[in-house]
Amino acid sequence: MEATLHTLNNLFAQLGLPSSDAEIESFIQTHSQLASYISLADASYWTPAQAAFLREEILKDADWAEVIDQLNARLHKK
Repeated sequence: MEATLHTLNNLFAQLGLPSSDAEIESFIQTHSQLASYISLADASYWTPAQAAFLREEILKDADWAEVIDQLNARLHKK
């Protein structure tokens, strides 16, 4: 069985967000420095559907979990 490789570009597209490299970097610059006590899925800028997707994929440790963890690290960077 071949594992599915997800990228930040794929994740942003899945979330219905602009997904070019430049658009992702702009999003991260705009929303970085998320307080350490706020989980990624609880950030105020997600729609309820986006937050639910992020939360569920991490809880299930699904294929998306690794790239969601990457986004989480980049948004919590100080």
